[in-house]
Amino acid sequence: MEGIITAIHGDIVEMDFPGGPPGLLHALEVQWPGDERKAPLVLEVHDHLSETKVRAAALGFTQGLKRGMSVRATGGPLLFPAGTECLGRVLDNFGSPVDGGPPVTGARRLPIHRPPPGLEEQVPPSGILETGIKVIDLLAPFPKGGKIGLFGGAGVGKTVLLMEFIYKIAKMYSGISLFCGVGERIREGHEFWREMQRRGIMENAALVLGQMSESPGIRFRTPLSAITLAEFFRDSMRRDVLFLMDNIYRFVQAGNEVSVLLGRLPSRVGYQPTLAPELAQVEERLVSTKKGTITSVQAIYVPADDITDPAVAAVFPHLDTTVVLSREIAAKGLYPAIDPMLSKSKFLNPEEAGGRHYETASRTGEHLARYRELSDVIAMLGVEELSASDRVLVKRARRLEAFLTQPFFLTEEFTGRKGRHVPLADTIEGCAAILSGEADSVPEEAFFMKGTIKEVFARSAP
Repeated sequence: MEGIITAIHGDIVEMDFPGGPPGLLHALEVQWPGDERKAPLVLEVHDHLSETKVRAAALGFTQGLKRGMSVRATGGPLLFPAGTECLGRVLDNFGSPVDGGPPVTGARRLPIHRPPPGLEEQVPPSGILETGIKVIDLLAPFPKGGKIGLFGGAGVGKTVLLMEFIYKIAKMYSGISLFCGVGERIREGHEFWREMQRRGIMENAALVLGQMSESPGIRFRTPLSAITLAEFFRDSMRRDVLFLMDNIYRFVQAGNEVSVLLGRLPSRVGYQPTLAPELAQVEERLVSTKKGTITSVQAIYVPADDITDPAVAAVFPHLDTTVVLSREIAAKGLYPAIDPMLSKSKFLNPEEAGGRHYETASRTGEHLARYRELSDVIAMLGVEELSASDRVLVKRARRLEAFLTQPFFLTEEFTGRKGRHVPLADTIEGCAAILSGEADSVPEEAFFMKGTIKEVFARSAP
């Protein structure tokens, strides 16, 4: 089916198809004149203006397009290559390599627009996925096959935490790791790729990137391309998949740009009126089925550190675990800078986590919350003005705060501290020892950036 370009409004193109319009979300191709070797520009249909006219968003830049140019309808949505041939590769939104390697051949090409699995096919998350990161395993445990969100403003450590997850899980679990970069800087994508190669985990991983420099149409569709690949490994290969995305907010931002270009009236705080269904298209496909699991870890940038921003708030209902990174905690030099008060998990209950884990986490949270309440009093009057019981509580809370810091494997060369992987049982044992008063005589600085409580006691021994 052939059509003609009738108008170009930035990244939005209007076309006329005398034989009848292509379907919504169908891909169209425009071949650049004079260069048959150049890949055609791909467009995606978003609106039907009349019985013959459509409006489409360009998945690329429109410089060089002219009215009157011919457009070819492909007859279906954009297709993405899905197969084991993608492992070890860095691909763009169309499945073309951006790592300098040969094209991906032999893989099936699947449509990026697919309905989520039916309720009867889905299985709920089950079991706790140990990360070896103390504060997460204790206070916000990750469910295997669930969705985890990392919330934080600029520069508080979301990407470092994400890279640590992929390193640990690739080393500990025999699964497939897929990284989806949406609207990130090319420097970050390049560092991520090189680090994964250096750590020897690239052979069971694939990267799909829609960079910050790309058009909003590409950034808007990159998550769906990456999810198509994840679904292939889950359904066809029956593998457990770790799906990491950095950054969901950039996906929402790209959708907002496309919405504005299409002329839709904005909704709350200027976001697109279709914010909720667009997020649902992504989140509802990242589920586990009887064939395999997808455990997704998603970084969410928090604009101006406002956790109530509509784009941020719209992600919360989809998540099983919420990890919030705090600028105040980062300013204290406590890393990972995770806020223990705002970080929650649906799996922190006696049935899923076990009685001892739940009790230790609850008591740790109570101590840290009470310490935060008393911090203003301490700042103004000093710790001596507190009651005896509160002074003991503050002493133990400060030790818990320091004990829950941890050096990462990915930051060894920058900090000079050897990375630590701490089993959950050791984390519970250490926090229980601090809460019971066994460690009251140990200096506070002995707990900072250590692994297990045994290491703390060994370092503090005379």
